[in-house]
Amino acid sequence: MHSPEAGTAANPTQIQLALANFADEVVGTLARLVAYVGTLALFAILALAGLGQLPDLRDDEPAAKPGWAVADRSHPSFALSRLDTSEKTASYTIFRHPEGGRRDVMRWAGDADKPVAELEIYREGGEFDLTRPATSGLAVQMGLDASAAFEQAGLIDTKFGPVALFKPSGTADGSPACLCFLKRNEEPALQISGFSCQGDTWPARRAAIACTLNRLTLLASGNEPKLAEMFAHAELKRRSCDAAGSADWLLGAANAQLRGTL
Repeated sequence: MHSPEAGTAANPTQIQLALANFADEVVGTLARLVAYVGTLALFAILALAGLGQLPDLRDDEPAAKPGWAVADRSHPSFALSRLDTSEKTASYTIFRHPEGGRRDVMRWAGDADKPVAELEIYREGGEFDLTRPATSGLAVQMGLDASAAFEQAGLIDTKFGPVALFKPSGTADGSPACLCFLKRNEEPALQISGFSCQGDTWPARRAAIACTLNRLTLLASGNEPKLAEMFAHAELKRRSCDAAGSADWLLGAANAQLRGTL
């Protein structure tokens, strides 16, 4: 039989153990709570950091679509019949577009490699923009700003029919400015353009451009029978390159400045 003193001694020990166990449980619970709250805070910080990057991601511009590229493996489709054996094209460059367009560019240079003439045959593909002013391409070809204004400078008669001429806006009639030319064909979808600085007078410059276009020949049409048909019909109307064989006339309305898309 236990004595009252022994029971009294055992009770404080059990209470102390119970209190210690309770304290351990509280400490463990608090530790788990702190860890849980810390994890939530970490996730919150990561989420806020991610949200903070969203404006930058939205501001990123879409990847640029591939554009015109030099086609080194393509063969020339056009040529100029020579007036003499010493004449040669300074360069012939072919550009292709992923949407089907092709540009054959011939360029001639004079002293110090300064460009004196350029002829471009552009076969249109899906990249062709109808809303883009036709003369903007002429400005780029001449090394001017794409937004440069042009004035009509007359028409010339060629084997491809009438071809429109242009000059930079504000050019005086007596100044030796280069002339641009542009001829569009709907079927096949084709554009012939360029510029020439040859000749000391306006009639001489117009005659030089007409002669260049009359000498343009087709080497290969590829799978474009309509292109071959176009050049075959043009050859029947070829004119000579002398001044008498290159008739030209000026437009009226004082060469009014162009507006809108040609």
